[in-house]
Amino acid sequence: MTRIKRGYIARRRRTKIRLFASTFRGAHSRLTRTMTQQKMRALVSAHRDRGRQKRYFRRLWITRINAVIRENKISYSYSRLIHDLHKGQLLLNRKILAQIAISNRNCLYMISNEIIK
Repeated sequence: MTRIKRGYIARRRRTKIRLFASTFRGAHSRLTRTMTQQKMRALVSAHRDRGRQKRYFRRLWITRINAVIRENKISYSYSRLIHDLHKGQLLLNRKILAQIAISNRNCLYMISNEIIK
């Protein structure tokens, strides 16, 4: 029986994986099986950490807002500020509030004082 020459599809697939894993260290960038495993692992980690990143940034924004609000008044807290914002129908998200808290504290104090009234 004569030898059958395979096509280029498998080679093209391996080349794509090799390009993805080219920055990995050691056998993870050289051996096809470990490259495939590391690629799947990297993609799983990237998917998981996209959700984590959103969570961490939200925690950071809440911490910054709370720190600035508590400096101004002892009895006023982050949760009361957010409650009063929703009650007053002032739609500012936490990212914007944290930027205001860092760059211009007086502006955040003015917003909180207007909400309280």
